Amino acid sequence: MPSAKFNRSGVSESAYLARIDSALTAAFRLIEATPRSERTARYKPGRHLVTDIDLAISQLLREQLQQEGEGWLSEEDTDDGSRLSRGVTWVIDPLDGTREFVDIIPEWSISVAVTVDGEAIAGGIVNPATGERFLGSLTAGVSYNGQPAAASRRTSLEGATILASRQEYLRGEWDKFKGLGVQVRPCGSVAYKLALVAAGLADATFTLQPKHEWDVAAGVALVRSAGGKVACPGGVPLGFNRANTLLPGLIASAPGVWDDLMRMLQQQENKP
Repeated sequence: MPSAKFNRSGVSESAYLARIDSALTAAFRLIEATPRSERTARYKPGRHLVTDIDLAISQLLREQLQQEGEGWLSEEDTDDGSRLSRGVTWVIDPLDGTREFVDIIPEWSISVAVTVDGEAIAGGIVNPATGERFLGSLTAGVSYNGQPAAASRRTSLEGATILASRQEYLRGEWDKFKGLGVQVRPCGSVAYKLALVAAGLADATFTLQPKHEWDVAAGVALVRSAGGKVACPGGVPLGFNRANTLLPGLIASAPGVWDDLMRMLQQQENKP
């Protein structure tokens, strides 16, 4: 793999990756040390679940990751807008898939990305329930549990495994993709789904529902680092550390199935 590459931040991607790896290890240990009886959940405004673990992990990650002059965007922290003037910003989801976490479904994750001038250049995602760890940067590629990994080499959408949002699947939003020659598998955390695509453990995932930057930034970095493709639906530019953190959705896949996937989505969109 390529050695350290310095970007406009003056810090090498390998240095960012080392910081991410160390921070995720600390967060993993925090999860392990917290008894399930203390993992209480409640609703915050907007009817979104949050737990004390979310807040504790967010604080720990900030202490581990953010350095002087760097911005910070976390789902669980107040955004004061100061990050917008920073070239380097950390984009964090301390617990993606809180519903799965509460329901003891092993499809939740901790997601960390670093962005430079709006581009996600490195990221890490860990699923403490399964012990899986995904790390990667644009120059170093991706590792899965410490071993080199890459996006799937599949060249056709026929028989491909596409990961669907568990909640979207249960609402019937994926019914229209049945019988199209693909295997649709529901899964929780969007960050975890993107990580699985990056590691070649699934061929594609997409959501046409809005997602915040913290939901997908690390996954985007991993998919791109693994040689995969990723974009927003409708041709909306994909970038990070913006004033409006909401994206219109996300499409990600192995490079060999991208064209077929885009055609399938276009055909379904055009159906009456």
